[in-house]
Amino acid sequence: MPILSLMYLLSFLDRGNIGNAKLEGLTKQLNLTGDQYNIALTMFFIPYCVFECPSNLVLKLFRPSRWLPGITIIWGIAMTLMSLVKTYPQLVGVRLCLGVAEAGLFPGVVYYLTLWYPREMLQYRIALFFGAASLAGAFSGLFAFGISFMSGTAGLLGWSWIFLLEGIATVLVAVVALFTMVDFPDTAKFLTVEERDFVLWRKRYDTSSSGEAEHFAFQHVWAAFTDWQVWMCALINISVIGPLYAITLFLPTIISDFGYDTTVSELLTIPPYIVATLVLLIFAHYSDKLRLRSPFLFVGLCVSLIGFVINISNASSGAKYFGTFCCVIGSYSAFPGVIAWLGSNLSGQYKRGVGLALIICFGNLSGAVASNVYLAEDSPRYILGHAIEILFVSVGLVSVPAVAWTYHRINKHRDNSCTLRDASKGRLDNQEVRELGDRAPDFR
Repeated sequence: MPILSLMYLLSFLDRGNIGNAKLEGLTKQLNLTGDQYNIALTMFFIPYCVFECPSNLVLKLFRPSRWLPGITIIWGIAMTLMSLVKTYPQLVGVRLCLGVAEAGLFPGVVYYLTLWYPREMLQYRIALFFGAASLAGAFSGLFAFGISFMSGTAGLLGWSWIFLLEGIATVLVAVVALFTMVDFPDTAKFLTVEERDFVLWRKRYDTSSSGEAEHFAFQHVWAAFTDWQVWMCALINISVIGPLYAITLFLPTIISDFGYDTTVSELLTIPPYIVATLVLLIFAHYSDKLRLRSPFLFVGLCVSLIGFVINISNASSGAKYFGTFCCVIGSYSAFPGVIAWLGSNLSGQYKRGVGLALIICFGNLSGAVASNVYLAEDSPRYILGHAIEILFVSVGLVSVPAVAWTYHRINKHRDNSCTLRDASKGRLDNQEVRELGDRAPDFR
């Protein structure tokens, strides 16, 4: 968990620090006009969405301990090179490379964690890992504040130093990860033989009495594409990720439009992320403990809605700053719940890997939308941007109860079916249960 969390902290730092770089002179030195800054943000998401699913399919082939650090080294190099761009096309090109390289990390790690932990331990681990993203928001402002004093050193402005130093840090952490990451429970050398057997037994017992099929077959991929819960959870993820990326990419700009100078704006971005990290860990702990996902998801979306409603209004700057707390807390605390909810309810390693990659892909498409709705001409209220984020959140507020109700109906139906099957002595053999996966009669 520590090395994974550190890698994701740097991942989120590297994709979101362009918001801080903007305040440090990026748009002025590159002469960005009109929507060029927003287009540069969007270019990250296109390859990021395209390469997520293929990355999860090859993860087991190349081994997590090689694949994940390897792509981290590549995007660290891309981040470092971004400090040297001189023109708008160069900026777009490097953002594209960054999106390709980063695409495999988050879906890969989430899938990787489902191979290690049973369902009632999953969300807290995802929250520990994803908490690095909210901390990245805090560190981004703090680092940008410190690095801004280097502006002019070696002929580089502050925005160049932000990209350069954070890119070098990413490469160094990736090299450490090459020597510290482990692969799968059955090959983990830091566990004893008995501990390996226990981890594997616990996972088998958690999923079904006879475990999961591990061989690759196209039917597992197709099963993910045709499963209703993948598409419904994709809707929920869109409602969370759109607001999350919007607030991550534009929080420094939004706060600066409250009337604060650049230095104060950078520092004021830190507290919302720190509070969000604490809340998402608390939500995850109790979600696992109570074995409930939907109530915590729903509350997170409601908090996010309150934040955007405050910011679209004519409220004072102090009230709107409180609203940014709600936006950050709501979106960040809800996201681990979406991933854990679907990850817990897809059985079969390849189906789960593809399903998780799909919902993360569609979530990031909403991130591409969020990159283009906060326009400079809408400053300082950003009515269009906030209104679209309210629309995203509203989709989730409808989808979450719908999925929870459907799961309840399915479980109730299977309870009745199991009773009837036991009465008639009709039992499925282990191979049949394996093939059915999460559609097996005893899967809840």
